Amino acid sequence: MNYDLKGKKPAIPIGSTVLVTGISGYIGSHIADQLIQAGYRVRGTVRDEVKGKWVRELFAGKYGKSHIETVIVAAMAQTGAFDEACKGVTGVAHVASDMSDSPDPNKVIPTVIAGALNALSAAANEPSIKRFVFTSSSTAILIPRMNEEFTITTDQWNDAAVAAAWAPPPYTPDRAFTVYAASKTQAERATWDFVRSKTPPFTFNAVLPNFNMGTILSPQQSASTGAAVKTVYETGHVEEITQRYGPQWMVDVQDTARLHVAALIDPDVENQRLLAFAHPFNFNDVLTCLRNLAPGKTFPPDVEGLGRDLSRLDNRPGRNC
Repeated sequence: MNYDLKGKKPAIPIGSTVLVTGISGYIGSHIADQLIQAGYRVRGTVRDEVKGKWVRELFAGKYGKSHIETVIVAAMAQTGAFDEACKGVTGVAHVASDMSDSPDPNKVIPTVIAGALNALSAAANEPSIKRFVFTSSSTAILIPRMNEEFTITTDQWNDAAVAAAWAPPPYTPDRAFTVYAASKTQAERATWDFVRSKTPPFTFNAVLPNFNMGTILSPQQSASTGAAVKTVYETGHVEEITQRYGPQWMVDVQDTARLHVAALIDPDVENQRLLAFAHPFNFNDVLTCLRNLAPGKTFPPDVEGLGRDLSRLDNRPGRNC
């Protein structure tokens, strides 16, 4: 995809290499895909060579071997984890996170914060890096609330999730999503604190997507929220899905990736929290779409009592620094 910068010079040179951490994930793979389409080479971090192999095969098959390389970062919380990966790149998209669904904050939150700070530290020591974008989450602002009218803005933080995540044990499975939200909240805050205190020589932005759905680039991926729609299509098990994912805003995963590219290359996008929200939905809307797409296939009836996300979005550019 060509990005219309209205005659402005890209913040990082076309043809240069961008680091995408967590490239094997649902969002990370799409960021890599959009970067290559925009004329960049991609270096991606993976936790092991099994993931690295299929990632290279995927993008080499689509665009040629010269556009993709992978490096192994087995433990992002380890000091210096991204030092080698950052060498020679012009931009960094830090997407890697802890997606273990552990309800124990001690096993998730410190790792996510350390990974983000390690990536920032490595980037700050690499003179070639001019842009850094952090993949945060809508949950760093709020956990969706059903049938309640309110406004979402970029100056909000999910302090309630942080408090709930760090409440005393037992760490029961129902606390996992709150721990995930707290990890994104605390990690994003830590990145902004780093930028303010260390004043690194690059421009920093964060992207906060809500529920991503759309194309899954490889059958090797668990595909996170994108797999939820696939599960409903293949099995019809919508009741189980709605117990995990209530009404909220959705966004096409390709648009989330394009926002990351804009945060990396658009010289006018500086020090911003970019909200990746397209429109509110619930899984009855997904069922309607699937029935239209596959009229010969039988799907379950709509789920009663799902409710709606009635929040409004203040999508003016949000500066955090």
